[in-house]
Amino acid sequence: MNSLDHTHDPAAQSWVASANAADIDFPLQNLPYARARRAGTQQDWRIVVAIGDQALDLAKAASAGRWSSAIQVLLEPLARGDLNALMAQPAAARRALRQALFEALREGSPQQARLQGALIAQAELEFSLPARIGDYTDFYAGIHHAVTVGKLFRPDNPLLPNYKWVPIGYHGRASSIVVSGTPLRRPWGQRKGPNDEVPQFAPSQRLDHELELGLWVAQGNALGEPIPIERAEEHLFGLSLFNDWSARDIQPWEYQPLGPFLAKNFGSTVSPWIVCWEALAPFRCPLERAADDPRPLPYLQHTANEVAGGVDLQLEVWIHTAAQRAAGRGPTRLACSNMRHMYWTAAQLLTHHASNGCNLQPGDLLGTGTLSGPLPEQAGSLLELSQGGRQAVDLGEGESRTFLQDGDELSLRAYAERPGARRIGLGACSGLILPALAR
Repeated sequence: MNSLDHTHDPAAQSWVASANAADIDFPLQNLPYARARRAGTQQDWRIVVAIGDQALDLAKAASAGRWSSAIQVLLEPLARGDLNALMAQPAAARRALRQALFEALREGSPQQARLQGALIAQAELEFSLPARIGDYTDFYAGIHHAVTVGKLFRPDNPLLPNYKWVPIGYHGRASSIVVSGTPLRRPWGQRKGPNDEVPQFAPSQRLDHELELGLWVAQGNALGEPIPIERAEEHLFGLSLFNDWSARDIQPWEYQPLGPFLAKNFGSTVSPWIVCWEALAPFRCPLERAADDPRPLPYLQHTANEVAGGVDLQLEVWIHTAAQRAAGRGPTRLACSNMRHMYWTAAQLLTHHASNGCNLQPGDLLGTGTLSGPLPEQAGSLLELSQGGRQAVDLGEGESRTFLQDGDELSLRAYAERPGARRIGLGACSGLILPALAR
């Protein structure tokens, strides 16, 4: 488990003034990574670190700053835009770089004069995916989502017998994961309603979002060698917001018997910033399980995981419709939830994934599944909020939704705050729905 150190000191201030604001996502205690360049240029991509409303360009910082030889070696691939190289480093090296960046950006640092010119406003940047994603796996770790959706289709048996024993997941498609701000087209697919004699091929009419988090793999494991749960967090680099868009009318027809396919792989949106696992140390919490639930099998058990395997991270879903934008109105919050509602911890998901010897690699992405809470207003999808499309969600000013319409922009937000700790956030994860292509 990650432990607290001086980089979590809530009283620490930065010489970057905007990082000291109380409600900023990216104070000195956060320092997430992204892959970016100045917008509108052909500049080479480089890794940047968020600090307030600015970003530290690690290509410039590597040459302008004064670093130890060990830190300089870690910075060199980041200057070339290669975050996977840092992911592949041992946890101790990743922590050492975090500490070096913290000290360099801390108020009173002798590095200030050297690094001032390496700052760029985040508003002036364009982003790519933060890392090369070799493989993507989507889990189903949100038990409240699983129960609510299960009740829509199996009212008397919402959870299948395996749910509380084994982390459920499926292999998705990495090529259609896009960075926040990338528009997505409404997908076409086969649909078959209960009264249809034959299926039809048409644009989806029940397009939905899914409130998820993406877990980024750090050091991998050799083929055939599992990762024990007591070491699992050494293999976690960090997390991002993740929207695994879903076509609810395509999925029921195609998913039997092999699971999700074209209803999911037309696009998934990930936020550009990866918040390192170490930054979350002040917000750890116990694994939440009902007293009468079965104990996990031994390979998924570890005392530290039970005591502090969860993360107390607030999650929000916002919608900004075309009509709202045209009228100059702001977005509407659809739902709020929390990462602590995961039935399986991040360490358990990673351990289970590698338990058969599957070789994970730096930059692999694990989706948590939809992280709904137990209350109706904590639903992480419109499928739940609209009760399967039967009850429209009121957005005010005469607008409502059962599912997403063309022109809707869906945004996810997240932040962690606790007494005695500095509030941190994950940045935005947004996507605009474009009309389906004409055929």
